Amino acid sequence: MAGPAWGPPRLDGFILTERLGSGTYATVYKAYAKKDTREVVAIKCVAKKSLNKASVENLLTEIEILKGIRHPHIVHLKDFQWDSDNIYLIMEFCAGGDLSRFIHTRRILPEKVARVFMQHALQFLHERNISHLDLKPQNILLSSLEKPHLKLADFGFAQHMSPWDEKHVLRGSPLYMAPEMVCQRQYDARVDLWSVGVILYEALFGQPPFASRSFSELEEKIRSNRVIELPLRPPLSRDCRDLLQRLLERDPNRRISFQDFFAHPWVDLEHMPSRESLARATALVVQAVKKDQDGEAVAALSLYCQALDFFVPALHYEVDAQRKEAIKAKVRQYVSRAEELKAIVSSSNQALLKQGTSARDLLREMARDKPRLLAALEVASAATAKEEEAGGEQDALDLYQHGLGELLVLLAAEPPGRRRELLHTEVQNLMARAEYLKEQVKMRESHWAAETLDKEGLSESVRSSCTLQ
Repeated sequence: MAGPAWGPPRLDGFILTERLGSGTYATVYKAYAKKDTREVVAIKCVAKKSLNKASVENLLTEIEILKGIRHPHIVHLKDFQWDSDNIYLIMEFCAGGDLSRFIHTRRILPEKVARVFMQHALQFLHERNISHLDLKPQNILLSSLEKPHLKLADFGFAQHMSPWDEKHVLRGSPLYMAPEMVCQRQYDARVDLWSVGVILYEALFGQPPFASRSFSELEEKIRSNRVIELPLRPPLSRDCRDLLQRLLERDPNRRISFQDFFAHPWVDLEHMPSRESLARATALVVQAVKKDQDGEAVAALSLYCQALDFFVPALHYEVDAQRKEAIKAKVRQYVSRAEELKAIVSSSNQALLKQGTSARDLLREMARDKPRLLAALEVASAATAKEEEAGGEQDALDLYQHGLGELLVLLAAEPPGRRRELLHTEVQNLMARAEYLKEQVKMRESHWAAETLDKEGLSESVRSSCTLQ
């Protein structure tokens, strides 16, 4: 039976306590089961008198969807009950609050933390043709603050949507709503991708892209055709910027597709913890050991680091303490060998750099009558200088590739002789530098779950082993 209007309602088998939040037609309370377990749950209470036909349909949809879903990144609906006044959805309790509070207490989130949000949950929903239609930070809950595990919640607006099924009903929260919804045009599942872009923007920059003082101002900004500019600070990786711009595309036909979103290098679903993580790590280690035995230090180091990209998710996924310790022992062993290989590779890299610089100086002397060749050699020198700067690897790689494009054309037209030999050597050296830097950039951008590594005491050693100097 319901309690007084000013306090939480009463429900058989549970003690309802503090209010966690409220929405259009529901209030959520923290509650304890009266059974011996004293299990903590969240109970969503919907007052029957507040329900019209649309909200009844929303509620039934939410119950239907959540009852059929079992997924670690989606809030679990344990049960539902009703009495004369209310309908009750008994759900798992997420002690860490919601993503909105998490972002505001930290102001901005690092890329590695932001990446984790909803990766597998969105894919899970999309594979089942379920669109959430109300994605926002308040609907993404954290299982705890100690080891935050993100879970999608509040499926009151969710719809089963086939690829050919389009809607034109206004749903969701305006700040995170796709332009085609705000403009009340037909829309489809791609509205969730726009919302993901807005949430990601807010997580990385501390506020959503259309922060406004009124709904009319917000609506005007969303309807505008102006390209959404990304702030320069904090600096983001190229992949992250690319994904944000493709998500925040006003025209749904030009917006990134679900297929491209899940395949995007920044989303990096490949390295999410799964039952395959350990097998993939082991396969890469076998290749690394073979290259190591054959004396191919650069290839071996690259493969060891790729293996670590999968060993860390394997650690996340493993629940058996004994097997977890065995994986940790292996990781330490491979990190140790990667450190040794890194020293070998760095030494040969410095020698190659000096050799290339002296050969280039000689070629420059022989190219005084060739302004195009001199200009290409200047690009190569700029690349070498950029490579020696901290964090300049990607810029150096771009310059090397630009210089190589020019030099290969010039090499094809160069007649036989000493200058052609030197030019051929220069092209080979630049190709080796470019390949080396590609590996370096790839390893620097590897996504080992830093928070786990820090807890295991492996973080710094893994990061340093797989960062070439």
